[in-house]
Amino acid sequence: MPFKKVAVVTGSNKGLGYGIVKGLCEKFDGVVYLTSRDETRGKEAVKQLESLGLKPLYHQLDVTDQSSIDNLRKYIEMTHGGLDLLINNAGVRLKGMVPFEKQAEETLKVNYFGVLNVCEALFPLLRKNARVVNISSSSGHLSRIPAEKLRTQFKNPELTVDQLNKLMNKFLHDTKAGTHIQEGWGEITYVVSKVGLSALTFVHQRLFDEEIPKRNISINAVHPGFVNTDMVDHLGPLTIEEGARAPLFLALDSDWKGKYVWCDSKELDWCAETTPAIY
Repeated sequence: MPFKKVAVVTGSNKGLGYGIVKGLCEKFDGVVYLTSRDETRGKEAVKQLESLGLKPLYHQLDVTDQSSIDNLRKYIEMTHGGLDLLINNAGVRLKGMVPFEKQAEETLKVNYFGVLNVCEALFPLLRKNARVVNISSSSGHLSRIPAEKLRTQFKNPELTVDQLNKLMNKFLHDTKAGTHIQEGWGEITYVVSKVGLSALTFVHQRLFDEEIPKRNISINAVHPGFVNTDMVDHLGPLTIEEGARAPLFLALDSDWKGKYVWCDSKELDWCAETTPAIY
């Protein structure tokens, strides 16, 4: 049986993730897994792509459910023996009158801890020269955190996953205590979740670089732009195909490692004092 590369895109039954799967099916030399929390919706998305002449595969994945993550890991390992491309796209941005404490808990559960758990399960399967792309945001730029003391901790070049987890859990503690504003976190849970995800990207790249033997794995964080999706009530000016351009660039064409990349596929200084633009 000929060797085939394998790609997995989390949270990809609609929106940006769907656009990324579509682009990979057109350009990636291998098999592409569309994943979703809801199996029915995921398989419907696969059928839509098949109607376009594309051939994605499907596997259920809920990034907040460890058993679901483990099932995907076991399936990929048994079926393919390894993984070449992981795009962490699954994310939430809660709407409506959700209490701030609950909003913080649910947002970090998906956008930070969910990604972390997927990474910890699938990273051992990554083959030599594999690539990982984390879908961050303009909200994931370090300047979006108000307090300098917190920004200093996030950009510590020796930051560990454990220390970063403690930072994220401190935010959750501060929201429960009602002290998140005075502690310098700001008022937007989505910002904290995406800054955490960006920081996790750089920590993971350092760990990949320190591996012995080296697998030459790259991981980057990308702001895809303001994309017309459910998450933003379809207010974004970019189509899902346009939003997929920078993630696909990192997945298929770039040799960058540990970068924060804008929607125009250009590297930006994550530690700069100001965010380059809102979107």
